[in-house]
Amino acid sequence: MKALYKSGPHAGFELVDRPEPVAGPRDVKIKVHTTGLCGTDLHIQEWDAWAASMIQTPLIAGHEFYGEIVEIGSDVQSVKVGDKVSGEGHVVCGLCRNCRAGRRHMCINTVSVGVQRDGAFAEYVVIPESNVWVHTDPSITPELGAIFDPLGNAVHTALSFDLIGEDVLITGAGPIGLMAIAVARHAGARKIAITDVSEPRLAMAEAMGVDLAVNVATTRLKEAQQQLGMREGFDVGMEMSGHPTALPEMIDNMNHGGRIAMLGLPSESIDINWGKVVTHMLTLKGIYGREMYETWYAMSAMLSSNPVLRKAVSSVVTDVLPATEWEQAFATARAGTGGKIVLDWSVFS
Repeated sequence: MKALYKSGPHAGFELVDRPEPVAGPRDVKIKVHTTGLCGTDLHIQEWDAWAASMIQTPLIAGHEFYGEIVEIGSDVQSVKVGDKVSGEGHVVCGLCRNCRAGRRHMCINTVSVGVQRDGAFAEYVVIPESNVWVHTDPSITPELGAIFDPLGNAVHTALSFDLIGEDVLITGAGPIGLMAIAVARHAGARKIAITDVSEPRLAMAEAMGVDLAVNVATTRLKEAQQQLGMREGFDVGMEMSGHPTALPEMIDNMNHGGRIAMLGLPSESIDINWGKVVTHMLTLKGIYGREMYETWYAMSAMLSSNPVLRKAVSSVVTDVLPATEWEQAFATARAGTGGKIVLDWSVFS
């Protein structure tokens, strides 16, 4: 099969022929139709310090995908050949305290598809049956199916706190931040503001119906509150950027008792006003991945029941390129000015 392959601990990928993966008794083999590009994949391509600390090469990367089951193991019971599927990228042990308590997204022994085991930047990928998510709704396109993983991040973050009637601040208008706009609106938020320094991404946010898109290179959040007619601070914050200045400014603009869900991974240490966290009785919650599998049920239900939400989330995919043009796809993703980039693997069919 064709695959984007990292042969050793160095920058870059190679589009090469690799052996097809073999499904074990409890595994499924999936023919990949589409894959999404993630920030993680950019780190792996660049082979930065994070990648060097997390990854053992050789490796086939890629963890956001949509495809069709073509083979099932002898002990597989709940899915069948021909099912259209996406996959949860975190393979858990099932035996640690959190797994046994039903908190599998907190498994201490998690192995990630496309990071610690071969992933979906290939014609075929193998994952455990328990990680397969079957799409029963025919309105889920291959492009939308390919971004269920990051949509799950947005849903997990946005639904961490009650949003009905609340004023919401999202920092970072990347694809996940953009999807969070649609989720927050669906969940009943009153006012939604989003920040970034990319005017094209802020324009996308405005097209998705955000109440205020703020370029923090020129405008402070205190001014944004005034523009929204807010008398108090934001009720719920979603930190999606990982930028070292985002969280401190968010904290400074939260209402007393405000709640912050943090998804963005900081690239450096952040100095925040812990006194304000205490005296304003703020809640900070770290978010990683998706709740397995409650988030998957929630996002499938929302997309099936709300065509407006489905259209908004689908619009986050701005570029679909054949897998043969993967270098251009990665360059576009790295530019950070558009939405989600999807690779089409049907070019090899």
